[in-house]
Amino acid sequence: MNVGKRLLASIHDVGPRFESEVDRLADLMAGVLGGPRFAMLVVPDHWGLAPLGEAPAFRARLRAWADQGVEMFVHGWYHKDMAEHAGLASFKARHMTAGEGEFLGLSQVEAARRMADGKALIEDAIGRPAAGFIAPAWLYGEGAMAALREGGFALAEDHMRVWDPATGATLAWGPVVTWASRSRTRQLSSLAVAALARNTFHALDVVRVATHPGDTGVPALLDSIRRTLGAFARRREAGRYAGLQPG
Repeated sequence: MNVGKRLLASIHDVGPRFESEVDRLADLMAGVLGGPRFAMLVVPDHWGLAPLGEAPAFRARLRAWADQGVEMFVHGWYHKDMAEHAGLASFKARHMTAGEGEFLGLSQVEAARRMADGKALIEDAIGRPAAGFIAPAWLYGEGAMAALREGGFALAEDHMRVWDPATGATLAWGPVVTWASRSRTRQLSSLAVAALARNTFHALDVVRVATHPGDTGVPALLDSIRRTLGAFARRREAGRYAGLQPG
């Protein structure tokens, strides 16, 4: 195992809407990584259909996971993008996500409100500060970036890096390994990218692996997730985002 090199694994879209899928991913990760050495990205009300504030049993589960050491991030509010876009933002909204880039088109005021509300709700559930904020689909507009700088979060993440929102300091750099389940073409593409990453990312100081509830419906994706986590875990420690330091 390479001393100093780190693996950061995460489960996205955590909430009562996907409880069984989250359980399956958590069991997979704990089995491969030797315990709850991963993060959860919690959505306060996924697509307006699963309000965490009305799910006391799931909030209790979040606290139990947090007590075991699972890091908890605020992951938007609705996860659904309801804004109108133009220019580059329109391209990102169409091609980088399926209508889920919630924070891509929000004003600073609205982004700040949703960040603060999500932070308060999740921190009340887990009984401790949230680890940070990660926008749905890793997409941030100008308003979201401005709000994030003042939001009181220790960490933020996008496709290519992890950073300190208050200072802008980069804490980790490199593409995140993730999977796409919504079409056969995307499944095959993500399987190929994960296989490539398992053989070429070992020089990176920090490797990030992100999973989604939809992955659990495709056996080939679950197998790839297991193999990818295992390949990295054999060479580096599965750690915590909170342990990152400026490079």
